[in-house]
Amino acid sequence: MTTILILIIIGLLAGMLSGLVGVGGGIVMVPLLVLLLGFTQHQAQGTSLSVLVVPVTALAVYNYYQEGYINWKYAAIIAVFFVVGSYFGSKLAIGLDQKMLKKVFSVVLLLIAGKMLLEK
Repeated sequence: MTTILILIIIGLLAGMLSGLVGVGGGIVMVPLLVLLLGFTQHQAQGTSLSVLVVPVTALAVYNYYQEGYINWKYAAIIAVFFVVGSYFGSKLAIGLDQKMLKKVFSVVLLLIAGKMLLEK
């Protein structure tokens, strides 16, 4: 029952942050699955990606669409290449050992956070 509760909290938190600031999978779900449920980095990344297979953000997208905040042409181009990139990225990740994958993941998060913090 505790695990189910943790999964519900992770889903709600990832969903809220996804709708609020456009993040969820990698930045929220992956670290929480590793820290709270003891997943390996590979398991956490695979599980996070599997959540995105169904249109989990459809209602959030609808809200942004109603306000005119979506550039569909750009979204379509990104989506096509996201599929290609995610295929090759997952192949690369699967080939890395757990320790190295955690380091790569952490560095990416730090670089993004640092860039956003230092922007004017």
